[in-house]
Amino acid sequence: MNDEQRQYQELIERGKRELVGARLIVLYDPDRPEQGAYLCCSGRRATPETVNFMVRYGRGLVCLAMTEERMRALGIPLMVPGDAFPRRPTFGASIEARTGVTTGISAADRARTIAVASADGAGAADIVMPGHVFPVLVHAGGVLGKAALPEAAVDLMRIAGEGDCAAMCAILDEEGGIADAAAVDRLAGDHRLARVPLAAVVSERLRHDSVVERIAEKDIDVGIGGGIFRAVVYRNDFDRHEHMALIAGDLRGDPPPLVRVHSQCLTGDVFGSLRCDCGDQLALALERIAQEGRGAVIYMHQEGRGIGLANKIRAYALQDCGRDTVEANLELGFKEDLRDYGITAQILKDLGVSKVRLLTNNPQKVSSLARYGVTVVERISIQTAPHRENIAYLRTKREKLGHLIDPLPEGGKEDV
Repeated sequence: MNDEQRQYQELIERGKRELVGARLIVLYDPDRPEQGAYLCCSGRRATPETVNFMVRYGRGLVCLAMTEERMRALGIPLMVPGDAFPRRPTFGASIEARTGVTTGISAADRARTIAVASADGAGAADIVMPGHVFPVLVHAGGVLGKAALPEAAVDLMRIAGEGDCAAMCAILDEEGGIADAAAVDRLAGDHRLARVPLAAVVSERLRHDSVVERIAEKDIDVGIGGGIFRAVVYRNDFDRHEHMALIAGDLRGDPPPLVRVHSQCLTGDVFGSLRCDCGDQLALALERIAQEGRGAVIYMHQEGRGIGLANKIRAYALQDCGRDTVEANLELGFKEDLRDYGITAQILKDLGVSKVRLLTNNPQKVSSLARYGVTVVERISIQTAPHRENIAYLRTKREKLGHLIDPLPEGGKEDV
């Protein structure tokens, strides 16, 4: 265990003590300060005092983060039906305890609702809708499936033995905006609140949990560079997606292996679409790894930067009307890039890999893998030759998504 992991473990231990003692903690993500920070407490131990503190000093919306199993047991419908995880956050219909409350808005009433909904064996008969507490649905894999603060809050409750519900309230500043790091530090210091970074929760989960399993493996000839790769198919514990690792040689030892993390692109990888550079990048990565005789391609089921195949085709239609790839995603209601690499890190961990030489032009892959405990010792460019049909697409990745791509010639079609 290195110094950082030891520090994280100490923060987790203090956080556990505070939660079990019915006290509030501050949960935050220093790598994404724009997401803000939250006051959190155990749902089953919520009191009028903790809820009042949230309202007075947090100033944000008082929510109850919970698992899908809990939400179903309580009979809570989603406010927006459909895919629960591309958008942030996923709210259920507001709730109230069926008994023991008056208007529902007081700190005592909201604490009662939170405690009732968080109790072991709670069901639909225990609550009514609408109400004054807002459920938030968390990803089934917790922070290993989605590195976000609601997921971290519920994971912390489980780590502390406090069930699967976390009361949360975003911390706002005195002007009503998202509190910056300095304001959060002052609040925590003034009230002696334990602060737990999201990375500490990820580190704790990685120390104890594995959410992927091998379900099939076989040597295959990929037909590129004469390479024979060991194909290993993985499935995770919380969705039906299957991912594949294509492995060449022995990944153990130094230098760290050459690794390409490649998100599925059916249109580019299989059908040779000229809109993107995905198929060319995949072929180049396989060729380089085959030449080196050692490395892996981790092929992730994350079509369309995480929006899925149908939405990707919808985005294509918007691009034909003049939007670029980022504008199309935003118009469809998604972030620019929804991909998360927690499962990727779990696959690499199963392969015995903690350090990689990464074939990528995307600096976000480097930082995201680091969040899950994978060290990128070297980033290696994987730029392919641009052509008329994808120059505009590459330019958008360079200018709007921060990809480290060489300057591109002017021109090219604007429908990519």
